[in-house]
Amino acid sequence: MRVAPPAWCLPLICALLLAWPAPARAGKALDSADVLQLQAISDTFVRIAAKITPAVVGVSTSRVVQDGAGVPTDPYSRWFFGDRDPSPRHREEEGLGSGVLISADGVIVTNAHVVDGADHIKVTLSDRRSFKAEVVGVDGKTDLAVLRVEATNLPWVPLGDSSRLRPGEMVLAVGNPFGLNQTVTMGIVSGVGRQGVGITDYEDFIQTDAAINPGNSGGAMVNTRGELIGINTAIFTQSGGYEGIGFAIPSNLVSTVKDSLIAHGRVVRGWLGVSIQEITPELASQFRLPSPRGALVTNVIPSGPAAQAGLKRGDVILAIGGTEIGSLAELRLLVAGTPVGKRVAVRLQREGKPVTAQVTLGELPEDLAALDEGGGVVPDGYDNVLSGLSVGELNRDNARRFQVDADTRGAVVLDVAPGSAASRAGMMPGDVVVEVDRQEVRNLADYTRLARQVAAGEQVLLLVSRQGQTLYVGVAP
Repeated sequence: MRVAPPAWCLPLICALLLAWPAPARAGKALDSADVLQLQAISDTFVRIAAKITPAVVGVSTSRVVQDGAGVPTDPYSRWFFGDRDPSPRHREEEGLGSGVLISADGVIVTNAHVVDGADHIKVTLSDRRSFKAEVVGVDGKTDLAVLRVEATNLPWVPLGDSSRLRPGEMVLAVGNPFGLNQTVTMGIVSGVGRQGVGITDYEDFIQTDAAINPGNSGGAMVNTRGELIGINTAIFTQSGGYEGIGFAIPSNLVSTVKDSLIAHGRVVRGWLGVSIQEITPELASQFRLPSPRGALVTNVIPSGPAAQAGLKRGDVILAIGGTEIGSLAELRLLVAGTPVGKRVAVRLQREGKPVTAQVTLGELPEDLAALDEGGGVVPDGYDNVLSGLSVGELNRDNARRFQVDADTRGAVVLDVAPGSAASRAGMMPGDVVVEVDRQEVRNLADYTRLARQVAAGEQVLLLVSRQGQTLYVGVAP
């Protein structure tokens, strides 16, 4: 049965038909110069694809997983255990991904999540040869892994310089989506330096609109020179499929991680020895910064590199080794990528004044948690930005109630009034106030005295201990 379009569609359809440009003359060919130019571009991508695809491999993994108890078929088991079989079931779980050969002797880069937990890893080349792969090293903090196969004279892709990438550049993505080997898609660089995506601990992603789908993980992103400039890693999706936003790990980060995994079997990272937090506009105002840039030191690890160089809580790190720091993520990447033992100049702002410290970076410890240490109610009677906080003594009961370490000193927040300045600033019940405007709070009496000194309409800077971490909170009217 034929269905007529609704009446409201007709004007739109007519408008579209009228607006559609008609060909100037039926059968007229495109200008030969235009055809040659388009053909040259097309031929370039064909050559790049022909060069790259043999170096992109399929990565097949398998592992044995244990299911919960199954349904018994033995009637005697049913008698004793009901419908639950006491013995667990084991099954083999398989996975598919991609990888990129970066040397002729079988070194492959892929994603950590492609091979993580695998009992067996098989690599299949474009010529259908298969090899058992050895895991050289895995780094979950960047989602990268290095594999090796016993073979020589293999096709491989050279690494390019991802720092030269610009939004708008054309790129190719090559991988094995849904097991479709050597699939090539094209797009542009939509953005660089993407952070805060929530995929890895160290993020500096290239964003692209080149189609990336399940199975593309670990595949290649290449530029128009045929160089590897990224390892395809993830997509942003609400449907489970491609929606035009994909992310790749930049080749410069790949190179650093790969070299460390090959040399040490793990990634050796530089370590400054501080806890840091992002500079918000409110904190920028409190610390007299012209803009919310840099990273704020909230804690200095005793006897760590920063402590030995004289860094203090409340310092704002503006540059390291001549490189300006725009955000917390930039600082973490820069420090992690700096060789252990290197002496670097750290440019700071301390109490509104410029300071430079010389820091010799250490090695990031495996377990930072062990190093990063991080009653009554305040009576009413003051009217300022702290009036929305109910603060109590950090006694044994309150410490147990809010699961605060018994060694922590300060005054604990018992309640935060909805809509108050403190609530807008992000203060939470269980926060322990350890400083008010850079003055130490050892107990409730200290807090009460300092809180009453804050004038109405003034901003205040709190140093807070939250779940073992210290952070600054700027409370503004």
